[in-house]
Amino acid sequence: MLRKLVLFDIDGTLLRMGSINRRILIDALREVYGTEGSAGTHDFSGRMDGTIIYEVLAETGLEKHRIAEKFDAAKQSYIRRFRQETRPSDVNLLAGVRELLDTLAKRSDLLLGLLTGNFEASGRHKLKLPGIDHYFPFGAFADDAFHRNDLPPVAVERAFRMTGKNFSGKEIVIIGDTVHDITCARALQAHSIAVATGNVPMDELRKNNPGCLLENLTRTESVILSILNP
Repeated sequence: MLRKLVLFDIDGTLLRMGSINRRILIDALREVYGTEGSAGTHDFSGRMDGTIIYEVLAETGLEKHRIAEKFDAAKQSYIRRFRQETRPSDVNLLAGVRELLDTLAKRSDLLLGLLTGNFEASGRHKLKLPGIDHYFPFGAFADDAFHRNDLPPVAVERAFRMTGKNFSGKEIVIIGDTVHDITCARALQAHSIAVATGNVPMDELRKNNPGCLLENLTRTESVILSILNP
């Protein structure tokens, strides 16, 4: 019987990609808008891809409706470039991730999914490069909302359609590396597991009172205990 819905963030939680992601977004924005705005320095951690596009271009003085007119073209340019230009060597799968996913996938009481600020097509490609996409049959993505707090209900609804179980409260576990992951879990009264493998220091994560705080995902059994016993 299913006990927990376990939703993973991607960047900084499962893997890291260095600067190539930023460079590809800059190229896509230059192609479509003629400027990258503040994409070279903007903090992407925990943010939604769609929101990032609006935020970095707003700093150029472009009005919101002007950004919206070409948003779909920019999104598609970014996804196309991302698929064409990235290679497995660009991905650093974080320590313990493959072992953890292997173990979790064998359990019949857990349902794995994604909760990420990535567009689905580019996020899925990030996972395909190191061969871990198959662990996640569904997810909630930047295509579904502009605000991260709106993603958990999307994931819960998709889990219900897949399994017939309506997960709620602490049955939902959100694992991520930023304050945004903690706050979006809190919005649904879900259990949050913060992991200090991204760009946010452990002390900063601690200040935001996650349900559990881990240095990394290397201790598989400890992570599973944190999932099962919020």
